[in-house]
Amino acid sequence: MSRTVSRRSVFRSAAMVGALTLAAATIAPALGADPVLPPPSSVGTGIPLTYQGPPPSEVDRNLVGPVKLLRAGEVNERKMTVTLPLYRGALVDGRSVWYILTDTTDERNAEALGLNFSAKLNYAAVGNAVRRAWLQEDGSIQFEQGAVDFSPERVVVPGDAPNFFPPASFQAGSKGGPRYTPLFRLENGGKHIYNAPVVAFDVEEDEIDFCDGDVDYSKVHDRVLSICPDGERGGTVTLQMTPIFSFAKPSAYISTEASDPMVAALDSGTHAPALGDTVVGFDDGAFSAVERLFPIANGPTGADNPQRQGLNSALSDVGEDGKPLPPVHVIGGLPTVALDYSPLWDLNLGEWTDEAIDKGYRSRLIDEFQLLGMVEQGWLTGPDGAPFGSTGIVVNCPIVIRFL
Repeated sequence: MSRTVSRRSVFRSAAMVGALTLAAATIAPALGADPVLPPPSSVGTGIPLTYQGPPPSEVDRNLVGPVKLLRAGEVNERKMTVTLPLYRGALVDGRSVWYILTDTTDERNAEALGLNFSAKLNYAAVGNAVRRAWLQEDGSIQFEQGAVDFSPERVVVPGDAPNFFPPASFQAGSKGGPRYTPLFRLENGGKHIYNAPVVAFDVEEDEIDFCDGDVDYSKVHDRVLSICPDGERGGTVTLQMTPIFSFAKPSAYISTEASDPMVAALDSGTHAPALGDTVVGFDDGAFSAVERLFPIANGPTGADNPQRQGLNSALSDVGEDGKPLPPVHVIGGLPTVALDYSPLWDLNLGEWTDEAIDKGYRSRLIDEFQLLGMVEQGWLTGPDGAPFGSTGIVVNCPIVIRFL
């Protein structure tokens, strides 16, 4: 039987995670509830974890983690949340813009502010994918354009079993105007590009003062768990993260916008059509602004199945607490793992073939090249047997932390 998932009922819980790009899902707060996060390295040894010394990443960030990549935030690994500075700016017409900062093409400022550096964002300025903004005398940012409507009610109705994906119906919980994009170019600040997802729009401080949770999602982004404005300059906001795998390394990001309405609805993000102007399909080539993300439509299902993965699972499997489980997608490179990180992901949707399922080859994939090997051998294709590759959908998912 199909079920309706309303954002106001689901998001009352602080455990809401959202989808890994395509499905609304949650994980239980306790580590180990789903085999995404790494177990303690002391498992199977005769000494406790405290005897084993600090992680190698404390000497070299490229070694075994954990490594907090978005250093501007405070991460709660058990709850899978990140608390970030909340900034207040305005459109040129005076309407307020409440936003976060996650990535920039300014490497030195990224280091100074604890943001992610992404050189590839320089190549996102195609069409309407990047908007203009200016630094004001009071230190705030004025945006040329780009309104966001947070009033819609987010709804997802899964399809009928066994194909819960694609959903029978959906509606994104927030919608950007035709010129809204989270990316802006600071015209009087070196013309660097920043990734600044908007979490509230055209509201005053007292309208979004939800420091203790119980958030009104008709006013703020669906991934907000609490928001605490503090004067004219901003405050803090806590958002739900999403667990993912990058080259077999469990990590987490926050998914904030998608160029496609279904993806935005399923991922608890804002539908931002302007992001669709970003050029896709030749990732890792010259002047590419994106990395690839690899959701799987029909991976293994079953809440107790350690191999479960994919969109059918995310739309049907629930944990012991009754909340949906995440699809555990594979992504491309992230900082400290690769040189070509971008918060913009080119969605490549995969589907296991009937033959692969019959032969028992279907399992959880955790590495890009492992997954592409299955594509090369013909066990994974695009939807309905189509050639595997870009769907043309762009998702904004800034990386937060690498757990290994």
